[in-house]
Amino acid sequence: MSAKVLLIDDDSDFRVAVKSLLESRGYSVLEAASGHEGLEMVAEHKPDAIFLDIMMETSVEGYGVTYALKYRDEYAEFRDIPIFMISSIQESPDARFPMSAEVEMIRPDRYLTKPLDIPEVLRLLDEAVGASKGVPA
Repeated sequence: MSAKVLLIDDDSDFRVAVKSLLESRGYSVLEAASGHEGLEMVAEHKPDAIFLDIMMETSVEGYGVTYALKYRDEYAEFRDIPIFMISSIQESPDARFPMSAEVEMIRPDRYLTKPLDIPEVLRLLDEAVGASKGVPA
């Protein structure tokens, strides 16, 4: 059984490119074009990892998805799914909101910036889910 990765990003070209890359590595890939659609897909498919954009329908939508998955009771069973926030915003949540006590509530497991360092993304994903799902390293 291959690991499932959910791509939540409103940029269809980005989703197509990343999906092709991940599928070539043996991952099964699901896609969502918004945070709302992504949360529905998490509940329906329980992916092994999530690639999440920040700016979609709103400029902070990805943070809302992260918060929901980590803290809302209806998503409690999905709290262990690694979240890879991927954004063109160069600053991580910690750097963007250094004085906010609530930054932990929106902090992803990994923060990666576009353009992606493909070997690093694949290494981190393989580390996070590959070994347990039979994905070659």
